[in-house]
Amino acid sequence: MNDNIIYMSKEAYEKLQQQLMFLKTTKRKEISAQLQEAHMHGDVGDNAEYEAAKEKQDFNEMKIRELEDKLARSRIIKEEDLPDGKVVLGTTVSLIDLDTNEELKYTLVSEVEADPSQDKISVSSPVGKGLLGHEEGDIVEINVPKGKIKYEIKKITKGL
Repeated sequence: MNDNIIYMSKEAYEKLQQQLMFLKTTKRKEISAQLQEAHMHGDVGDNAEYEAAKEKQDFNEMKIRELEDKLARSRIIKEEDLPDGKVVLGTTVSLIDLDTNEELKYTLVSEVEADPSQDKISVSSPVGKGLLGHEEGDIVEINVPKGKIKYEIKKITKGL
């Protein structure tokens, strides 16, 4: 088991718990039924259905172990524990792209919660890393795969 702590919101933690419960109950029962059905079709050594069901079972058990590990290493971020005025995990940052004058808003989250379609970026992404520790009014230059981008931090708010 990895000792690295994973910080996340309460909602993300609960979502992982729900996924784990689904895999341990519903999914295990489905796979067990598939194994029993395939076993009734004869010799399991030459049974493609049985082999496919065994692979599903192995994958499901691997996902269960992975989720159990993440949950064991998780710590829930509490808004009151976040520092004022600094970009940290759990804050939402309003930015101006100084090259395009575009206004952007990102919420910095753990890798587990990252979802660019909802403007939730991981603190381990290039932009996330580049913003960490900065304050309102700072000009930040960040190296990304496409080159360099410059942002001005307009506002930092607590909460996910």
